Amino acid sequence: MAISLTSKETFNPTSRLSVSFRVLLGLYLIIPLCLLLYGLDVAFWQGYLHDNLPTKPTHFLLFQILFGTPHILASTILLVSNGEYFQFYKRHLAWMTLAIAVIFGVGSLFIPYRVFYVAVAAWTVFHVLKQQHGVVRGFCQLPTWAYHTLLWLSVATGLLIYIGIFLHTSLDNDTLESLKNAAGILTSVLVIIALYCQRYISVKLGKTFLWANVFLVVSSFFLYAQSYYFFAILIPRLVHDATAYVFYVTHDFNKHSVTPKNTLYCWAKRYSISIFIVLPVLSFLIAFVLQAYGDVAVTWMVRELFGVEIRKAVTLGLLGYFALMHYYSEGLTWKFGSPYRQFISFSK
Repeated sequence: MAISLTSKETFNPTSRLSVSFRVLLGLYLIIPLCLLLYGLDVAFWQGYLHDNLPTKPTHFLLFQILFGTPHILASTILLVSNGEYFQFYKRHLAWMTLAIAVIFGVGSLFIPYRVFYVAVAAWTVFHVLKQQHGVVRGFCQLPTWAYHTLLWLSVATGLLIYIGIFLHTSLDNDTLESLKNAAGILTSVLVIIALYCQRYISVKLGKTFLWANVFLVVSSFFLYAQSYYFFAILIPRLVHDATAYVFYVTHDFNKHSVTPKNTLYCWAKRYSISIFIVLPVLSFLIAFVLQAYGDVAVTWMVRELFGVEIRKAVTLGLLGYFALMHYYSEGLTWKFGSPYRQFISFSK
């Protein structure tokens, strides 16, 4: 999700639920928790976590099922299950689908794989951090230059960390060391700029959010530098995904709780299923099925029907498409004034 709160937005008294900034801030408690586990591992566990956690989260199917994929699918379900939303954005979705097909279809014939990888990684990091900075943009009342400076410093640092983690087995030691040093420099600059920019924030909670976003990057860099890659990726991933679900569930409750307006919530009401769990449970269930059985099912079907074998058609092809569409569409659907936002209000 990529939402940006503007200074024009206020609490909407007609909404039955509001997005609480204190709840969103509570999600950042994953930072001290991961740092505590790191400290315990160094001091008492003789590096057990360091040696046994995966070098990258994608080594764990469970990680993929819990983080990343579910909230992407939840975003897709929210869009397509509400017919008026899909109709409103269908032209944008069609053009983006065509662009993905051309760039990743035709482009893959002559554009090196690593270029694709870095481009997608940059979009992923931007998407994750843009959400966290955008949510509190209006709340912090930062000048435009300060907001963009902090955001792009965070994105640049995050991209270097991402590349250093996910490509660490394919890069030479000198390159990896250069990435780490550059990330360290950018992290230091980010902290210095944040120290300067905090003068513009008069609300205490706003300053707390500013530093929560800064420490999200700082903690990820620190854990990356200590080779605790799992924790370095877990921190921003959990904060981002959980924040998105807060908005999704709040939206659905405010839109469908009194009178369900789509088939999904009509069924939920018929069977007395809590509106709070419909989208999370459904998205996690679909993520599990696709991640665990999707490739196997498609490979078997294509082999039986056509006598050829296709690998990773679901986990790389279908879910990759959903991810790219998610990065694009969320920048549209959650803008101020969009159809989604009439069902979202905010509170401290």
